[in-house]
Amino acid sequence: MLKFPANFLWGSAASAPQTEGHSLGNGKSATTWDKWFELNPEKFHANEGPENTSNVYEEYINDIKRMKEIGLNSYRTSISWARLLPDGKKINQEAVMFYRDYFQKMLDEGIHPIVNLFHFDMPWWLMEKGGWETRESVEAFHFYAKTAFELFGDLVSDWVTFNEPLVHIECGYLYGYHYPAIVDFKKAIQVGFHTLMAHVYAVKAFRDTQNNGRIGIVLNVTPTYAKSDRKQDQEAKRKADLLIIKSFLDPCVLGIIPAELSELLLENDLTPDSLPDDKKVISRNLVDFIGINYYQPMRVQAPREIRHPAIFPTNFYESYDWPEKRVNPYRGWEIYPEAMYDVAIMMKDDYGNIPWYVSENGMGVADEERFMDESGMIIDDYRIEFMKEHLEYLHRGIEEGSNCFGYHTWTFVDCWSWLNGYKNRYGFYRIDLENNYKRSLKKSGLWFKELSKSNGF
Repeated sequence: MLKFPANFLWGSAASAPQTEGHSLGNGKSATTWDKWFELNPEKFHANEGPENTSNVYEEYINDIKRMKEIGLNSYRTSISWARLLPDGKKINQEAVMFYRDYFQKMLDEGIHPIVNLFHFDMPWWLMEKGGWETRESVEAFHFYAKTAFELFGDLVSDWVTFNEPLVHIECGYLYGYHYPAIVDFKKAIQVGFHTLMAHVYAVKAFRDTQNNGRIGIVLNVTPTYAKSDRKQDQEAKRKADLLIIKSFLDPCVLGIIPAELSELLLENDLTPDSLPDDKKVISRNLVDFIGINYYQPMRVQAPREIRHPAIFPTNFYESYDWPEKRVNPYRGWEIYPEAMYDVAIMMKDDYGNIPWYVSENGMGVADEERFMDESGMIIDDYRIEFMKEHLEYLHRGIEEGSNCFGYHTWTFVDCWSWLNGYKNRYGFYRIDLENNYKRSLKKSGLWFKELSKSNGF
């Protein structure tokens, strides 16, 4: 039997925009998702927009009881910036009551809340001013973070500033997947730097506001695997590591932007605008822990076309399709649990063995009703096997001294997923969109209950 450390956090993760619903009600203002769905509903799978999602705004009390029933001792969700501060300044008191009751009910059931401030949901009022392209976004986020700490700091001890900041950077400003769907490498770097400074000033606000607890950031980080040992492939790996891994991990944990990254940006006319004190502020506001979201590895090879200055990341590295890979066909993602061990050792050896946890890991599958038994339960053995494999490699890393304190799945109840809507399901509970968002337990939920109860498997 594989046993995990005492007081290990077994839980799930979700976000406000993907679960709450009531997206334009109860005092909440529009986000980029609300506005994009209004402008281009055809971009969204099955015309499923952000209005109702999983209706957690009404269901949270029952959902928390369900969490306890399947052994969750912790849960990460986010606050909606546009719900708490609809115009960026004035507090929405209904939102305060909702979140305070949400977090208190978790505590009442012995569920440790980890609360995130930003999960891709830029308020529209700020987007109209340029969003993360503008330095104003840093000040606006600092005020929002300070407000949240003051309002909920007595209930929440573990905070997260951002979930996967690379996603809103890359998807919004490089690959055209998220609003504003811009393809501009230099803008993406600037957005990335403002996001980093927003994080840093949120950490500063936490230190100034809250005397107890911890603050961290959740990153989608995995070691990069090169196609070969050839010099060109290894150089591609080095540049990928700088842009994808070290760009946030190093300043957040070590307090420095890697010199090699700064040089790479300078050489390619990509250096972002900054203020004289920015480096000093970065060095003084380090995180207490890191969350790592892991789904698939990153494999790279030397680029076929080298341009100078670079106009796209593919001028530095290209994706490599490993012929031996296993794939989740519903997402097209490689299944490679071995990386969980590599992440654990990377955090131990390269980042001072800072406390960290697996903040997301999961398997999205479409049309899960195919696996429903006579009683109506989805028999998702594929999800159980996925978790087992990843936990085996995580356990090995912990046994070798990596300071991991928890494992969270994505997600607890099937949730809305941006442009994909409800196409792929990840939850321990199925949600029936045609039957008033009725929840029903999947087999994986029963397995997770035993996992948590035994603190291992």
